[in-house]
Amino acid sequence: MIRSTRSMQELQQQFGAIDIYLFDQLLRERIVPGMRILDAGCGSGRNLVYLLRQGYEVFGVDCDLERVQEVRMMAAALAPNVPAENFRAEAIERMSFPTGFADVVISNAVLHFAGDDQEFRDILSGSWRVLKPGGLFFCRLASSIGLEHRIHHIASRRFLLPDGSERYLVDEALLMALTRDLGGQLMDPLKTTVVQNERCMTTWVVQKNE
Repeated sequence: MIRSTRSMQELQQQFGAIDIYLFDQLLRERIVPGMRILDAGCGSGRNLVYLLRQGYEVFGVDCDLERVQEVRMMAAALAPNVPAENFRAEAIERMSFPTGFADVVISNAVLHFAGDDQEFRDILSGSWRVLKPGGLFFCRLASSIGLEHRIHHIASRRFLLPDGSERYLVDEALLMALTRDLGGQLMDPLKTTVVQNERCMTTWVVQKNE
């Protein structure tokens, strides 16, 4: 039991609280060393621990300055050569990173906080803009898939979920239309996890066409 606990602690130290579906992309070698990774809505950096430890060129943006400062401190401890200015307190839709900057853009649990259609489109457009042609857009966001009869419409695409939270929800038709409109192609079928009929998250992985 002690050995098992130690192993779990070592895994936690190495990978942090990385999203399991992002980890899947790593295992399938769609994200490899040498790539430039930008986490658009990085929070306190839960998905960046392993990438920093492995020497990836990592960048992050979040509108919360305190969260960005936490990421800078974490990066300083895990990868001292990574400049603090790689992590910026900015709105995703107005990021200062140049167009076509990153090989991979991560958008994990971000888009469903949009207040309306325009904000959703602006955040998505800002995230997509910084992705290189041929690059990978990894997105996890709340959806209505599998909960259609358990959610209550508020306005636009905002709904009250059974767990009491309010989210901007996408569905399959919208994600497929967005994939086409952005000029991308699905790398995986849409994958949705429903948690005890309380909430659901969909994984949307898109390659930007050359």
